[in-house]
Amino acid sequence: MWADEAALDAAGRRLDEWESSLAERAERAKTLSARMRELTGTAHNTDRTVAITVDSAGLLIDLRLDERTRQQSAAHTARQILDTTRAARTDLLRQVRAVTVQSLGDDASSQAIIDSYRDRLAGDQGSSDVDR
Repeated sequence: MWADEAALDAAGRRLDEWESSLAERAERAKTLSARMRELTGTAHNTDRTVAITVDSAGLLIDLRLDERTRQQSAAHTARQILDTTRAARTDLLRQVRAVTVQSLGDDASSQAIIDSYRDRLAGDQGSSDVDR
C-alpha cells in the first residue's frame, strides 16, 4: 500500500504545481493585457515634418504637421502621413514583442500573440514594415 500512497501523494503534488502554474500564467496574461492597452507607437518622417502616434490597436491618436508641409503638395504630405503611420505601427509592434516576451517568455504562446498583433496592425496593407 505504501507505494500506492506515495504515488498518489506525488500525483497530488503534481496537480497542485500544475494548478499553481496555470494561476500564475493567467495572472501574467492579465498583467500583459493591461500593459498592452497602455502602449502607443510613435514615429516621424526623415525631415520631421510629420509626426504620428498610434494607440495600442494601431489607430491614429495624434498627427502633427510642421508648417513646412504647406510648401509641398498634398499628395506628398499624404504619402508621408501613410508612411509615418506604418512606421508608428512598427514601433508599436516592437514594444508589443518586448512586453510579451518579458511577461510570458519566448515561447509558442508569446509568438502567437505577437503574430496576431502583427496581422491586425498590417490589416489590408499587405506586406509592410510591420513584418520586420
